[in-house]
Amino acid sequence: MWMGIDLGTQSVRAVVAADDGAILGSGSAPLTGRRDGRRHEQLPADWWTAVREAVRGALRDGHRPRALAICATSGTVLLTDDRGRELTPAVMYDDGRAPGRGTGRARLLLDAYGPGRITHQADLIAARLAGRPLPTDSSHALKTGYDPERGEFADPGLPGLPEVVRPGTVIGEVSRAGGEETGLPAGTAIVAGMTDGCAAQIASGSLTVGSWNSVLGTTLVLKGVTATPLRDPSGVVYSHLSPDGDWLPGGASNVGGGALRTAFPDADPAALDALAADREPADRGAADGGTADRAAVAPVAYPLGARGERFPFLAPDATAFVLGTPASDAEHWAALLQGVALTERLCLDYLDLLGATVDGPLTFTGGAVRSAYWTALRAEILGRPIRVPEYSEPALGMAVLAAYGAGAAPTLAAAAERMVRLSRTVHPARTGRFTGPYLTLVGELERRGWLPSETAAHARARTERDR
Repeated sequence: MWMGIDLGTQSVRAVVAADDGAILGSGSAPLTGRRDGRRHEQLPADWWTAVREAVRGALRDGHRPRALAICATSGTVLLTDDRGRELTPAVMYDDGRAPGRGTGRARLLLDAYGPGRITHQADLIAARLAGRPLPTDSSHALKTGYDPERGEFADPGLPGLPEVVRPGTVIGEVSRAGGEETGLPAGTAIVAGMTDGCAAQIASGSLTVGSWNSVLGTTLVLKGVTATPLRDPSGVVYSHLSPDGDWLPGGASNVGGGALRTAFPDADPAALDALAADREPADRGAADGGTADRAAVAPVAYPLGARGERFPFLAPDATAFVLGTPASDAEHWAALLQGVALTERLCLDYLDLLGATVDGPLTFTGGAVRSAYWTALRAEILGRPIRVPEYSEPALGMAVLAAYGAGAAPTLAAAAERMVRLSRTVHPARTGRFTGPYLTLVGELERRGWLPSETAAHARARTERDR
């Protein structure tokens, strides 16, 4: 059996999974932080307290995992001493004082507190379990400026940079003291983990070249597998190195369920879903890129949850919009559901433009899969069958990685094939009915100057090809 630990923003989760993926035990504990304007910090000591509680909860029935791996938020850092003890608060991934990728947050800490070892969120917990600092992994180090292709940091002269290994590498074992505090057996192998987004991808089972995982919650995230790094001149897609040596490109859009909650804060989603089914456009949408009479077509929405877009195009000034006037709340809700799926389709078209293979298995995870209607709608708009896993928490992804790292499977994909269970496969009932609305959205995004013309032209070409 294998353990996965997931350090989130609001909680820590731990699971023990059997070799066939059955969840044998789970535990969780809440986390809080401090927000003050652009500042967002958490206390590392609180992480350790929550990890101890969550791990003990997962082990309450006496389970003895053979190995564990840890995932955490991407870009969260702190400084520690040479024994792995925290010297500073943790600067969280969304702290606005040093935005963007690279060494900005690390420099912020070094300037404020002086020298120390640059440590990621997962690294601190691994050090507490082992009783000493351990190497970090290339996935958590990516947003601290680590280049997995070159195998080095972009700024190698920055003081306090950690040693980096590939995810899935055995980096240590639980010490006697770590075991006494958590209930884990001393000697349990600690396997280098990955970020929470990569952990969710592993838990989806999307680990063969050409397969993709679409995570839809507050926002929309697509992650897939390519044999070589995916080059994106705009920088909206970036790649993690897979433990298998493949690459895991992905991007995150600001469209998603957050826009629904903003528009309908007190709504009953199930009730509106039932009404939205009667408000689907057939071939009423404009198929000419947005120049038709909008009054004659069903509303088309671009449901951003916040200002600015980051995938499938970069547009800091982008804002949500609805073309046309919804005749009712049900029609507005329908337009928002459809708009998310239309943007999801555009994301896949953009990945195809970059040269990625996108016609492999597609898996849906995230809170949106609780809506059977929305899942079926997305399958129809994308025009392909959709797989929905039985359990897709990032903690399971780390249990799968622990199994692979400990040698229980020859590849990470093989470990996931054994441990990730599918709940159902959703096949599109019809296709082609949303061609008009899709081209309308593409045309409007291009007209507003947000979507590059090359991307828009490729989306139209793929649509024409697939008619």
